[in-house]
Amino acid sequence: MERPHRFVTEEPHIPFDLDVLYEDERIIVVDKPHFLATMPRGMWYRETALIRLREQYDEPDITPAHRLDRMTAGVLVFVRDKACRGAYQMLFQNRQAVKVYECLAPCKPVVRPRYGTIAQLESPRPFPLLRRSHITKIRGVMAAYEEPGVVNAETMIERGELISDSPMMCRYTLHPRTGKTHQLRVHMNSLGLPIMGDDFYPRIETRSYDDFSRPLALVARTLTFTDPITGDRREYVSRMSL
Repeated sequence: MERPHRFVTEEPHIPFDLDVLYEDERIIVVDKPHFLATMPRGMWYRETALIRLREQYDEPDITPAHRLDRMTAGVLVFVRDKACRGAYQMLFQNRQAVKVYECLAPCKPVVRPRYGTIAQLESPRPFPLLRRSHITKIRGVMAAYEEPGVVNAETMIERGELISDSPMMCRYTLHPRTGKTHQLRVHMNSLGLPIMGDDFYPRIETRSYDDFSRPLALVARTLTFTDPITGDRREYVSRMSL
């Protein structure tokens, strides 16, 4: 049973639309904008993707099948049929859905990280590479961090085209093989390539809750999976810009 959320008296409006990419009688797939939380947490209640959808469709049983960080934009799936909720949620819990992200980050040589490993997949080319490490996220502490330990986070990283030369920024394609909190942000930062607009890595920056001027340049670009109910192959692509 869901716990009731506290009444929020002052909650900044998130001035970005929540576009629907696909819907049927079982699921709703949205293109979540930056700054909009997936579901209520802390000061955010009505200005979340979940509550917006419940109010828009007047369907209180809509539930997220998975989550995206508030600062990350892109493809996000919600389940509207309670009977199918478990099937779609298990799809993501069992890592049977394939996610591909895009980000903007500096174009410069990779720095060897303090913890974990880098494997060049097409040596001697620096990219693509496989980044593996142990990431720890403590509840109540904003930033995650790497430390010695059994590998629990893996990301395959490709470097794409030059986007700007002042400063020099490239497009990167990120293929997470695990789903640790802030994994992509931590892994890019550990290589000396912090994602543009990141207010947590390499250091925490204090910003006003209603400052929407510098979005994190990270988008969940594509999501592919076999529908657990119909068996159909599904692929959804975000239209969000970096």
